[in-house]
Formats: sequence, structure tokens, C-alpha cells
Amino acid sequence: MYIQYLKSASAYIKAIWNTSFYIFLIMAFTSLSSFVFFLSVLVGGWGELPSTEELTEIQHDEASVVYAADHEILGQYHFQNRREVNFRKLPPHLIDALVATEDVRFYDHEGVDVFSLSRVFFKSILLGDKSAGGGSTISQQLVKNLYPRENHGPFTMAVNKTKEMILAMRMEDIYSKKEILTLYLNTVPFGDNTYGIESASQRFFSKSVEDITLEESATLVGMLKATHYYNPRINPENAISRRNTVFYQMMKYGFIGREWYDSLSQSPIELNLSSFDTNAGIATYFRAEVKKQVKEWLEAYNYANGTNYNIYTSGLKIHTTLDYNMQLMAENAIAEHMTELQETYDKYFDNRLLSLNNKHFKQLVKNSKEFRTLKQEGLSDKEVFSELAKTQSLELWDWQGSKEIEASLIDKIAHYQRLLNTGMISIDPKNGAVKAWVGGINYSHYKFDHVSQSKRQVGSTFKPFVYASALEQGASACNYYNPQSVKYASYENWAALNSDEEQNRFYTMKGALANSVNTVAVKVMQEAGINNVVNLANQAGLENVPRVPSIALGTAEINMLSLAQAYTIFLNDGKVAHPTLIQRIEDKEGNVLVEFSPKVSNKPVISKTTQETMIEMMKGVVNEGTGSRIRWKYNLTNDIAGKTGTTQNNKDGWFVGLTPNLVTITWVGPDNYRLGFKSTRLGQGANTALPIFALFQKKMNSDSQFNYYTKAKFSTPSPFTLEELGCPAESSWKYLEPAEPKKTEPFKQTLRISLNNPGSQISIEKPRMIQVNAKSSAGQPSNK
Repeated sequence: MYIQYLKSASAYIKAIWNTSFYIFLIMAFTSLSSFVFFLSVLVGGWGELPSTEELTEIQHDEASVVYAADHEILGQYHFQNRREVNFRKLPPHLIDALVATEDVRFYDHEGVDVFSLSRVFFKSILLGDKSAGGGSTISQQLVKNLYPRENHGPFTMAVNKTKEMILAMRMEDIYSKKEILTLYLNTVPFGDNTYGIESASQRFFSKSVEDITLEESATLVGMLKATHYYNPRINPENAISRRNTVFYQMMKYGFIGREWYDSLSQSPIELNLSSFDTNAGIATYFRAEVKKQVKEWLEAYNYANGTNYNIYTSGLKIHTTLDYNMQLMAENAIAEHMTELQETYDKYFDNRLLSLNNKHFKQLVKNSKEFRTLKQEGLSDKEVFSELAKTQSLELWDWQGSKEIEASLIDKIAHYQRLLNTGMISIDPKNGAVKAWVGGINYSHYKFDHVSQSKRQVGSTFKPFVYASALEQGASACNYYNPQSVKYASYENWAALNSDEEQNRFYTMKGALANSVNTVAVKVMQEAGINNVVNLANQAGLENVPRVPSIALGTAEINMLSLAQAYTIFLNDGKVAHPTLIQRIEDKEGNVLVEFSPKVSNKPVISKTTQETMIEMMKGVVNEGTGSRIRWKYNLTNDIAGKTGTTQNNKDGWFVGLTPNLVTITWVGPDNYRLGFKSTRLGQGANTALPIFALFQKKMNSDSQFNYYTKAKFSTPSPFTLEELGCPAESSWKYLEPAEPKKTEPFKQTLRISLNNPGSQISIEKPRMIQVNAKSSAGQPSNK
């Protein structure tokens, strides 16, 4: 029995020996294979690794930032929303939260945490425990962020992990721990397409990373595990749970105490979102125009200097002229007025204009992107219309906000056609600096910019250039004109009309401008000469003005930006100030690449006397003319001059508001010319566009930081100009008398009477009484 026992023991030992030998052979083979595999990765057998030099000069995309004139951030241009910060701006509690959660032995290893790798190997691979984690250090994660993983078939994970370990150890040789943390936090992706901790801080909390709290740091660090699942905007409950995990890790490793953890884990997440989406946020249309101008400048600059700056990736700092708070006031004024105006417009809207029974709307649908997309799939027109008519869940925007409703795509097209659009610009008349710019009602749905791209008939806002030209030719603001309509044989018997029957009352130029009398404007232009009017308009910056009588009524289609430029001559000693949007462009280090100086004409295009006279005449528009609701409805007492404008069939409503240091132009109308207001009472510029200016002015009046604009006074006209403006009173059924003389010596004045002989002159040395049988009328021209 003893011998049998020895035989059994011997067989057992032999079996153990054989097993151990095989295990040894397997381990040896595995080690050798791993070593060979490691060497193959190291020498580039699975793709060349970045060199030490490349690792030393790490370059990655960085968003360019757009600043307002007061250094507030307006937005960014980027492929990836990324902005860099240095280590000293990273709060200690942010570093603590990151290390405690992602790599607690960060300060002890040299790029690879062997302990974590062993834990992952035994728990994840041998025991199947998925909670063991990934074992990647912050340095390895940094490498993964900088050099995205590649596909190597069944060896993908092994190859990429090995590459990351090799490069992480190299990074640790090149950079300090602080530098690695900084690189990591500047490159790691967060939610909402933000890259880097600074962009994430601005996106979710509207503050720089140096100002975020511990709670905010933990929220951002928690998002790193899964940027969508733990996004606090999308999944707030998941984000709170993950943030509390970060707090627990910090407590576990001694960064915070138990009491602090208990308190912090009960706090809510308070977001303060900022949008860097080019379709959202403040000054969207302005930013789009700035981007266009910067890209054009960069193309020329790169060509001339052999550089390769890119607006999306080079981290440029673009400083603009825009006033951040003024822009907010402009956008708020538009929202306030357009919400009310749209309700009125809808009340009188003819719904038949936006049905498929209307051939124009049907053609509009056929021109839509939705229709063209379905046609590309081979459907017939009938089938496409059938598909477009199917009801589905759609998100539609109006002034009440975005909402999900059940509607068809045809309904969607009609909905956005029905909304009135708008445009507004404010510029400094002395240097052309753009202070506020609103190109439309919603950039997400209406990319077309009504400030820089749209050319619309400007209505009576063109009349000041007619009157200014007449003054330049020697006319007086006190010239009298009969408003009766006249046919012009040389222009196919064309005749201007007024919206009322006010045919017997005589008007001075001053009164005719204040009341926007069409027939008088045409007569004034005929006396001034069409060529002189067009030449003055061209010199002021209005291009392609046709040489026809109807331009006196504003039939020329003019860009709003050009119109704003042209009006600067009335506030800038007759000189033209070209609109400018950008002050300077810097590289990401703050080095100035270019500075843009104001562009103002050297010579005035009108005289000082004409400028003063026109301001006084346009004051009359506001004080007693078509723009008088500024006074009686909005109770504005500021020094304001201006001009209203309305085009044929009430398609466009305009208002130009002039204060001593600001030119503001507002426009309202439908994008589709076939739509419009039913009546001039509703559609005139005084009702559609003027209120935006008035609300904007009221908002500025309430803020003392705008005293430079709101407290400014027009300069007192010269004695000569005041004398020229001393017109006889215009009144119905009364005598028209010249103003009382301002001198003691006999007063001599020349009156030009536009009766049967418009060129006749009467020299008088005492008041001359002219009886005029005229009746007053409350009607207003259709293009006031």
C-alpha cells in the first residue's frame, strides 16, 4: 500500500510539473509575444508614432473669439468650440476633483499606472467585473484626445492602448505634471460640442474657469465620463448623480471632509447657459457679417505674409465696434414691438394668400428645399405635394417661442412666410462705428440679412437727399409749393399722387418734408435737377439710383447699410462716414495683426448750412409731422430728427432716427412682396418701424451709461440758417406771412411761389399776405 501511495504521489507531482511547465511555456510565449508586439508598435509597425519633436510642439484647433467694443464676448467661430487657458487660471478644487475621479495616483506614476492596469486585468478580464474602470491615466487620456484612435481590426484595442501607454510615458518625460493637466483640460471634450474647460465653463455657467465653484467643477469633471449622458442641460438627474460621485471620490481620498460631502451632495446644479452656436445668442447677423469680412481679410493677409491663419482654428481675437448692451436693447425693442405688430398683422391677414389654391404660394412651395429633396427621390409633383401635406410633429418658432405642434411641411412653409421680418442698424455718424445690428427676426430660420444683403425700396426716407440737393442749388426751406399733381410728358405722363385730396394748401419745403407730401418732393427734385439729386445720393454712398422722377418718392432699391452711411452727412459736417464693424484682429497670444481705422471722407458733400437746415427740417418730421408719435405716444423729449417711409401697397415700413451722436435705421416688412398690410394706417413706417426706434431710445434713456447719446443736443444753427428757416406760418384758411425780421433794418426776402409759373419770384420788403383756400386732411401719403 505504501508503494502504491508513492506511485500516486509521483504521478501527481509529475502532473503538476507538466502543468507548471506548460504554464511556464504559455507565460513565456505570452511575454515574448507581448514584447514583440510592443516592439512592433514602438517601431511603427502599426502606424508611425508622433516624434518627440511633434509632442513638444503640440498644436490643435482653437476657436476664434468675437468681442464687443466693451470686451464682452459675442460668440466664437470654430469647428470645435475650444478656448485655451493657462495653469494659473485653473482652480485648485478643479484639479482635486479631476485627480480624485480620473487618476488618483497621477502625481506618483510616470504616465502608466501599473497598479490600475493590474486591477483592470484581474477584475475586468479574469473576473468579468465591468466596474473596474479603464485603467487609463490622465496622461493616456490626453494622448487619446490629441491622437484619435485608429482601426486595426481585431487588434484595434491592443494597438491603441499600447500606443497610448508609449506616448503617455514620452509626454511625462517632456512635460511637467502641471503642463500635462493644463494640456488635458484644454483639449478634453465636454457636452454641447465644447472642447476644453474654459469653453465648458462659459457654456454651462457663463463664467471663466477661474471663477467657477467647487460644485461647478465637480459637475464639469463628472461630465467627462459620458458627455451626453451626464450633460446637465440634457440629463440633469444623471448629472447630479455623477457630480455626487465626484464629491464621494474627493471625500474618499481626503480632498474634502464628510460634512462637506454631505452638504455638497444635497445642492442642486444651477446652470447659466451661454450660447456659442452661430445660429443663436446675441448679434447673430452681425457675427455672420464679421465672419465674412474676417475671412476675406485673412485670405489677402495670408497670401501677402505667407501665413496660414484660419478663422475656425487659429484662436484669433476679433475686436468689434458693437456695443453689447446697446445690442441687447435693440434686440429687446424689436422683440417687444414685433410681438404686438405680428398679432395685428395676423388679425387682418388673408389666409387665401398662403394656400395651395394660390398659384404664387404653390410655386413657392415647389421652390422649397423640402419639395426639391423629395423630387430627387423620383416622386412626381402630385406625390410630393401629398407627402408635404402629411401631418407630423414639427417644431415651429414665433414670438411666443419654439413649440412642438402637429402640422404639415406645407403648414411650416406658410408659417414662416407669414411672419413679418425686420432690420435695424445704429452707427456712430462721426466715425461709422456700428453700435447695434439686427438683420432679421431669427437667424436660425432666416439667414438672409436685411441690413447687409437686402435691397428694398426706401420710400420717403430718400426725400431728405432730394431736399438737400435743392438747398445746395440755392433753394430756400421757405420756398412754397402747390401740392397739385403734375403729369410728366417726358416720362410717359407719370404723375406723383398723395394719399389724400390735399390739393389747395401750399407747403414750404420744410412743411412738405415734415408731412411727406409726394407731389411737392417731385417738384422740388425737378427744380433741383434729377442729375444733381442722383449725384448727391451717389456721393453719400447710395449706388444704382435710377434717374427718374419716382426716385423722389423712394422707388430706388437701397441697402440698409448704405442708407445708414448716407445719413451720416447730416450729422458729420456733411462728410460721409463709412460703416465699420471691426476695430482690430489679434492672434491667440494677443499680438495685433491689423487695426482698422475709421473711414471718413475728406471733403463734405453738402455745406454746413445745408446740414443745419436739413436737421431743422427733419426735427419738424418728429415734432409735428409724420413721426410725431415719438412725442405724443412714446413721450420722448430727446433731441431727435428723423424721417418716416412707406412703399407702394405698404410692403415696406421705414424710420430713420437721428440723434446728435447716433444714426438709427429700422425697417419692417414681409419677405414675400406679394404679402403686405391691408391699409396704410397699419402698414406705414410710422406704425411699423418707428416704434422700434422709440422703444430702443426709451431703453437707452433709462440707463445712464448711454448719456453720451441720450443727453446730447443738436448744435444751434448759425444766425443765417435760422433766418432762412423763418418761414411764414402754414395754416389752412389763413394768410401766409413771412417770419418777423430778426434785424432792425428793413427785412427783404425772396419767395418762390410754385403756382402756374414755378420759377416766378416776388421780392418783398414787408409782410405779404397771400390768401390760400385749403382744407386740412388727416390722410397720409402711402409712402410716408
